[in-house]
Amino acid sequence: MPKQNQYEFWPKIVLPIPNMSPSNTTIRDVARLSGVSPMTVSRVINDSERVSPETRRRVEEAISELGYVPSRLARGLSRQRTGTLAVIVPDVANPFFTAVVRAAEEVARRADYQVILCDTRADLNVERDVIDELIAHRAEGVVIAPVSDRSAAQLRRLAEFGVPFVLIDRTIPEIDCDVVLGDSTGGARQLVEHLISLGHRRIGFIVESDDVSTARDRRRGYEAALSAAGIALDPALVAHAAPDPSGGSAGMRRLLELEDRPTAVFTVNNLVALGAIEAVRAAGLEVPDDVALVCFDDIEYASRLYPFLTAMEQPAQTFGTLGTQLLLERIEGRGPERRHEVVLPGEFIVRKSCGAK
Repeated sequence: MPKQNQYEFWPKIVLPIPNMSPSNTTIRDVARLSGVSPMTVSRVINDSERVSPETRRRVEEAISELGYVPSRLARGLSRQRTGTLAVIVPDVANPFFTAVVRAAEEVARRADYQVILCDTRADLNVERDVIDELIAHRAEGVVIAPVSDRSAAQLRRLAEFGVPFVLIDRTIPEIDCDVVLGDSTGGARQLVEHLISLGHRRIGFIVESDDVSTARDRRRGYEAALSAAGIALDPALVAHAAPDPSGGSAGMRRLLELEDRPTAVFTVNNLVALGAIEAVRAAGLEVPDDVALVCFDDIEYASRLYPFLTAMEQPAQTFGTLGTQLLLERIEGRGPERRHEVVLPGEFIVRKSCGAK
């Protein structure tokens, strides 16, 4: 008769388990029901080879019967890892960032990581607190669209604690790391050139502050298109506003109050465009009859219902996918010595808002 492994089995007496919910079931309860030690249950949970098939079967049946959910954190700490990544965005309500997050989570799950979603609401203080919490909870890596150039201090803090990170959508001048970007300068230039080709010369621009790299790049494209067409830049036509519907509405109102108001407007993103349209209609005007409109990013469901906004659509899901893949390479030590910079081209979509036939 084969000798019994004294470390694998407790005595054959199996005590009854009192009624309990899965939320308060412990590893000791699983051990009692399956007739093994808590250490053996831990080995089964962690896929150790030091457990016989029969013992594994009994433990797995006990886990299923009790509805026991192993602590991912405890498992991670025993392996010196937590199995968590973070995705930090400035506005999860923005459809662009929503798609980024969903794609990032899909890649992370396939690699057996859980994702913590953090919405900073474009607030540097919130961003700082979030990053401190992630460091404290030992997140293994971060994919982040930073609030602005002033996020550099937070990112340096991640680096000090050895937490790898990848920037998406935005760069920060003094931070050298992997980054996934859209072609903001080229896309903006193409949008404005399209308006110029339709005969517009007074072209307004509603944009967020210059300490956000995408705002700088899109302004650069706006100015390049005007310059190439021999149109002088009029600072009065550039309205700085929050990158959301309320900012778009406020920016458009300022432009419409000009004595020589614009005949067309380029907005920094789709949410700004929605607010701009509201302001145009509140003034008793219409898009595109009175004011043509183009923007960055596309709103998928809105375009299905009514194909209206002329937009430079960015591959938001690809941002999330590539950003997370680059992060996993860094975590696993497979990344190159020099940083990756991936620039993704947009897709120019012409619809009714620009006034084109």
